[in-house]
Amino acid sequence: MTDGRWIEVADHVHARRYGELDLTVGLVVGDDACLVVDSRGDVAQGAELAAAVRGITALPWTLVYTHAHFDHCFGTTPFLPCEVWAHQGCAGELAAHGETSRLKWAADYRAQGKTGIADALRNTTITPPNRLLRTDAELDLGGRVVRLVHLGPAHTDHDVLVHVPDVGVVFAGDVVEHGPHGWTAESFGVDAHLADWPAALDALLALSPRVVVAGHGDPVDAAFVARHRDGLARLVALRTAVAAGELTDGEALARSPYPEDVTRAALAL
Repeated sequence: MTDGRWIEVADHVHARRYGELDLTVGLVVGDDACLVVDSRGDVAQGAELAAAVRGITALPWTLVYTHAHFDHCFGTTPFLPCEVWAHQGCAGELAAHGETSRLKWAADYRAQGKTGIADALRNTTITPPNRLLRTDAELDLGGRVVRLVHLGPAHTDHDVLVHVPDVGVVFAGDVVEHGPHGWTAESFGVDAHLADWPAALDALLALSPRVVVAGHGDPVDAAFVARHRDGLARLVALRTAVAAGELTDGEALARSPYPEDVTRAALAL
């Protein structure tokens, strides 16, 4: 995949795909303003994205963070000054753990030999959101209203979806991922809420999306989301059975619809 590839998923609604972490960010353009969905993972990556947005539109921008993980929101500095929206829990997570995450990932990338990204993270200043929501908010971009929606705990406790109702597009952040098997092991970090996640996907599907832009991987459709909602529900049932002593770890792994690494991460085995 070519790094930095735009996909127009609907009229003036774009997803941008990256090879690094298989990340997907977004852009929604109205008549008067545009909304950038996530800012990538460091100041250099954010500068690339800002320039790419300017290749599409010169309209003033607003940013939204889908959640507080570094790859989605550490690249904001090149967009400033602007409004930056996020769930209030995202602000708390960045304040409590953002700097620790930045230093950890800088060290991890240096250990991988990716010194350019490591150096960029070292030079990155984390930008906290300055506009907070608890459940939802509406942004008028001029001729197009975009909804920011918190559907409850899922990938984190503060995920925000970006719903563009006039064209049936939802930017889902990491509430939806499109790895080789649907989910990846990285989907289920320590701040994931497995038991609540299927309900969040039900609420997403209730928006009747035509296109769902996953936080990682190519955009998907509602059928993909429904299939992996069912897969998550199966994982929840397996974890419950293991906790109750009704299944061994090995039996749960054998009955999972997902590969072993994904199942182990989801079930914390």
